[in-house]
This record gives sequence, structure tokens and C-alpha cells, in this order.
Amino acid sequence: MTRITAGRRHPLARYAVLLFALALLGVAYALFSPKSQSADAAIASGKVDDVKAGEELFQAHCMSCHGPQARGTADGPTLVGVGAASVDFQMSSGRMPLAQQGSQAPRKPLAAWVTQEKIDNIAAYVQSLGGGPTVPSKEQVDPAKGNAAKGGELFRANCISCHNWVGAGGALTAGKYAPNLNSSSPAQIYEAMLTGPQAMPVFNDSTITPEQKRDMIAYIVSVREQTDPGGFGLGRIGPVTEGLVAWIVGIGGIVLAAIWITAKRRQAND
Repeated sequence: MTRITAGRRHPLARYAVLLFALALLGVAYALFSPKSQSADAAIASGKVDDVKAGEELFQAHCMSCHGPQARGTADGPTLVGVGAASVDFQMSSGRMPLAQQGSQAPRKPLAAWVTQEKIDNIAAYVQSLGGGPTVPSKEQVDPAKGNAAKGGELFRANCISCHNWVGAGGALTAGKYAPNLNSSSPAQIYEAMLTGPQAMPVFNDSTITPEQKRDMIAYIVSVREQTDPGGFGLGRIGPVTEGLVAWIVGIGGIVLAAIWITAKRRQAND
């Protein structure tokens, strides 16, 4: 009886099969995975010049803190995936470039070299690195198309604990603070909700829809135009300044009145 024996496999065959399977997996992922807003997307949309100009500006003004490829250093976080909206907010409000390290980047006048065109270029470059929230359109931030009444309800539910009921801001912990919103443009307010700068949480579109964000912008803008029929606004901060004024003016006035009455009685007795 003839005995049939199977041929012996090459010892490297299993590794060849594994490499082939990994190659197929890579091809499938490249074909069927969702495309991010990368440099290829920027090139396809005709903005390759903006990306290139933005990279040059980034290397000249931002690389020292955020690293040569915007992946972050000990002095600045990574910008991969933060999106163009974050860049536009930080630079258009003067918070970036940062003047000095601190608990929070303050709003300040724009640096001499900063223009909106250069902000747009750097934003396009950062967007090309890994996608992220994009700059909202003019229609999305137009307060005239929002509902201020609905926006007020949303603002009081989500923002009043930090920003005060009129957006005047307030102190937080560890030296941080919620900034005054009176100087913020509608686009900056939208971008702040979208990106969550500093100590602010992120309110993405699944939490607060674009329409609701526009309603909140309409409320914030409308509050700026309100008058103070009761007298001085006192910064519109609320009971803190009101209590301080009541103590200094009210109690101080009572003390002065008591001293004046006492002096009058002494004069009468003399």
C-alpha cells in the first residue's frame, strides 16, 4: 500500500499570508473609509495656494510654540484636528500669537503682521493637517436671522453660570475667567461654542444645533443694545457690584448722617 505524504510548507509562508492580508486591509480602508478634510481636499477645492501660504506663515510665526508640523511642544498644544474655526477664533480675537504664558490667553489687539487674509491662510493650513470644525458662513452667524427670545432661553440654560446673564463674564477657578462677550463678533461667538477655547466646554452641532447657535448670537447682540432704565449699569455684572455700591454709598451715607447729627447735637448743647 502506497503512503501519500503532503508536501511540507515553507516556514515563511505564514508570514507571506499575513502580509498579504494586511495589504488587502490597507487597500480596503483607503477605498472605503470616509475622507477627511486634508491637504488633498484643500487642493481639490482650489485652495492649495492658501494652504502653502499658510504653511509659510505658520513656520515663521507659530512653529516655535506648536512645532514644525503643528504637533505641539512643551509650550503649545498640537493643532492637528482643531480645525480652521479654532485658528480664526484665536487669531482674530488677538489671543494668538500668545504674548506670554499664563493661566489663560487674554483678548488683545491684533499683532502688527496679522490681517484677515493671513488668518485665513493659516486656518487653511491647519485645516489641511487633520480636518476639524470649519469657519462658519455669514448666514450661520447673522443675528438678524436668529430668534433672540429662543436664544435667551438657551443662553440662560447653558452659559449664564459663567458669562453672566448679559454676557459680562465672570471669574472661574485657577486664575481663569469667562470673558466679556461685548467685544466678540458673531463669528467668534459661534466659533467659541464650536471649539471650546480655554475653560469653555465644546457645544458641537449635536448638542446645540447651528440654528440654536444663531439664536444665541441674536440674544447676545440684542442685550448689548439694551439700555439701563434704572440708572447706571454698574458693569452689568449683577449683585456683586450692586452690593458693593449699596454698602459704600448706602452704609457710608448712614454713617456720615449719624456723625452730622451727633455734631449738630453737640453744638446745640454747647
